[in-house]
Amino acid sequence: MSLDFLWRLPQHGDGRRAHDLHTRGEWNRQTGSRVAPKVDNDDFGYIDYLAQVARAAEINGFHGALIPIFRMTEEPWVVAAALARETRRLRLLIALQPHFIQPAYAAQMSASLQRISRGRVEWNVISGGDPVAQRGYGDFSAHDERYARTEEFLDVVRGVSAGAPFDYDGKHYRVEGGGLLHPLDAQPVPQIYLAGASDAAMRVAGKHGDIHLTWGEPLAKQQEVIDKTRRTLDALGIEREIRFGMRIDVLARETEEQAWAELRQMHATVSDTTRGFGFGGQRGKSESVGAARQQALHGGSQQFDDLIVGPNIWAGMSQIRGGPGCVLVGSHEQVAERLAEYVDIGVSSFILASNPHLEEAYRVGEEVLPLVAQAARRSVAPTPLAEVA
Repeated sequence: MSLDFLWRLPQHGDGRRAHDLHTRGEWNRQTGSRVAPKVDNDDFGYIDYLAQVARAAEINGFHGALIPIFRMTEEPWVVAAALARETRRLRLLIALQPHFIQPAYAAQMSASLQRISRGRVEWNVISGGDPVAQRGYGDFSAHDERYARTEEFLDVVRGVSAGAPFDYDGKHYRVEGGGLLHPLDAQPVPQIYLAGASDAAMRVAGKHGDIHLTWGEPLAKQQEVIDKTRRTLDALGIEREIRFGMRIDVLARETEEQAWAELRQMHATVSDTTRGFGFGGQRGKSESVGAARQQALHGGSQQFDDLIVGPNIWAGMSQIRGGPGCVLVGSHEQVAERLAEYVDIGVSSFILASNPHLEEAYRVGEEVLPLVAQAARRSVAPTPLAEVA
């Protein structure tokens, strides 16, 4: 089994503490405007910083980079096109929702970007979980309906990517005489990461997913998710091999004491504004099963010690900067050992992050990643950097 390590790009700002995220281009959450740096002249802009982070990830052994999407961020397709010319081997994992774009056009855009990047495009297909955010995009579909739409979206993408002629008549999409006139010879459809723990999500993952992606949880609970996924896929009669991926932050330092002390300092900067940006805050109540599992880890407690939910794992990161709640905390060796434990239960793709992303890409790449394969009990090897999906 090979291991893939990806780095999350800081699409919504970067910094170490909750109140200084604006120091590297944070978006103002109240006004929706960028705080710094400005990009109305020829000075160094935020896309230049993202390029630095992407190159740092590539230099330090990461195989790809997740380009997230929120309503306050840059658009991932546009950012990926820019970064395709700034990097050489780094795979570009684009977050997208089927609601945003017609599948036939998405296939054409992907084919162009595959040619530009020489086959480095991947998709993190998101069906949506927060009703408030979805309505802000003009999407009023119910939870299971969104997954049904995702299934049809990927049906059409695969059909169109195979070439012309292609016809499709579904509930959400209809195509007559479609298909790419110049389909790609290799990897016509990007490698697809699909998230979701509901039965509706599992059905789509079983049909179209290459990697079933979840937010990181304590080891035993992560094992539950993997076991449930396998049982569900078996019950559906799905025989495709699906890998398991996990999104989790890391805070690795020379010693465990240093790591916990720094995390406590970060937690001390949390305000009602930053706390509200996390689960159950200003974004409204998410319909995501995965988000509900993150919230259930600590029951909404704001006390630091209550958020310690396992060895070297803390569940309060969403209060500091939004997003997934769990972070692995400890020495370089301890964080590598915890990651290796997830490898041992079947996780083979990791999307990691740590603030600020530029410096931490070097730290994690140099001090942690080389130790993971050594610590894992299974026979694993990192994917060669030259290998693309």
